Amino acid sequence: MMMVFDSYIVGTFFVSLLGFVFLFILNRNSRKKKGDKGSREYTIQTDAVNGNEIRESSQENGPGADVIIVGAGVAGAALAHTLGKDGRRVHVIERDLTEPDRIVGELLQPGGYLKLVELGLEDCVEDIDAQRVLGYALFKDGRNTRLSYPLEKFHSDVSGRSFHNGRFIQRMREKAATLPNVRLEQGTVTSLLEENGTIRGVQYKTKDGQVIRAYAPLTIVCDGCFSNLRRSLCKPKVEVPSCFVGLVLENCNLPFSNHGHVILADPSPILFYPISSTEVRCLVDVPGQKLPSLANGEMANYLKTKVAPQVPPELKDAFIAAVDKGNIRTMPNRSMPADPQPTPGALLMGDAFNMRHPLTGGGMTVALSDIVVLRDLLKPLHDLHDAASLTKYLESFYTLRKPVASTINTLAGALYKVFSASPDQARKEMRQACFDYLSLGGVFSSGPVALLSGLNPRPLSLVLHFFAVAIYGVGRLLLPFPSLKRMWIGFRLILSASGIIFPIIKAEGVRQMFFPATIPAVYRAPPVD
Repeated sequence: MMMVFDSYIVGTFFVSLLGFVFLFILNRNSRKKKGDKGSREYTIQTDAVNGNEIRESSQENGPGADVIIVGAGVAGAALAHTLGKDGRRVHVIERDLTEPDRIVGELLQPGGYLKLVELGLEDCVEDIDAQRVLGYALFKDGRNTRLSYPLEKFHSDVSGRSFHNGRFIQRMREKAATLPNVRLEQGTVTSLLEENGTIRGVQYKTKDGQVIRAYAPLTIVCDGCFSNLRRSLCKPKVEVPSCFVGLVLENCNLPFSNHGHVILADPSPILFYPISSTEVRCLVDVPGQKLPSLANGEMANYLKTKVAPQVPPELKDAFIAAVDKGNIRTMPNRSMPADPQPTPGALLMGDAFNMRHPLTGGGMTVALSDIVVLRDLLKPLHDLHDAASLTKYLESFYTLRKPVASTINTLAGALYKVFSASPDQARKEMRQACFDYLSLGGVFSSGPVALLSGLNPRPLSLVLHFFAVAIYGVGRLLLPFPSLKRMWIGFRLILSASGIIFPIIKAEGVRQMFFPATIPAVYRAPPVD
């Protein structure tokens, strides 16, 4: 009996001790929250500030910004100029304002150029030695076919443009900075500031190490494919199907001038396109995420022994010379469908929000198209401070962007899979059927190229052309005399085509792609100021 009584006393003692500790911690946190009540905000991501004093920037330079833009790449710089031109006070925070040096973002499709014109930024491709691009040349097994953009109905200046990515971005930054209400600042945004579920601004570290909090009614995150803020604003599902290995070929002539060149190589495509009057960019796609080592010479050996024999003869010597020069760059190819998580006070744009395989060069076209959509939605609004109403209203953005974005995204993902080599006989037939279908000319080439170039952003047209290729492939198998084996391969070809395109469409959103009129958000009126 005494033993039971002692156990009871000991148990009561420990329970009381734990309760005391719990109440002490709770009381301490409560006091801490009361002490912080004056600022009323907290960061979504916790970042150490190394003891530096945090400075509030909203009291500086008169009234605060209407919009904070994180990142001044293609999307951020174009957006800053667009909103600034509409009279918004814009604060742009970019990690590095020196000229970028990248191996992607170098080809702007005609559809993207038209958006550039619509935004008043077409002069940004001038004085940077940009090259006109009039279409593509496709190479396979010693054969080639030329696919021209259907530009007959457009002004003579309309075409694709290819250039050094950094030069293009610097021109847009300079143009945005000429507006008195646009402020470009170099700094690293470490976190978003949130109050009661609403984003109120950002915390960033300046070039000289100061930690500053900046506030605005709307924060737009455009910090690119490596965004460290996107997890707070969407549900990222990033895939890395392959990597690009980049080279610059000097003083050589492409087989088809003013055209991008796509070689259907083994194991996956190789791209060539001009980026200046004397330079040609080569991008070698390497499937997977593991690359041959640059340090020990494996990469150079791979490019010379595996890739060089598949390069067109006119470019082979320049290709090998570029490998020997040694300036070999790599870049992971990322794919991420847009899966927004609407958050009051914030929005995602550009590659931070939505990515597709860069095979078709559609990223800048999607970003510029998104900016046009957002500009038109924001134009009637004079006050952006009602975050809840603004967020509800901007839900229509995610549907209105779909014709262009989903067409280019779906085509990029589907073409990459079709153009990549495969040991499967059905996939081989699909690849050959695609090359032959495009070689037919007329609507069989102009239709798909209009989709790829952003000139015809119609998802239904994309699906019809894609399955037309598959049916054409089956027809090639069954004529002139069908056999059970060929019929079986044809059946598997249709299954393979379905397996390629339907998952991409599902990720993009079937209803938003094909039935946007059924989305209630499309019909929302702007909130009354």
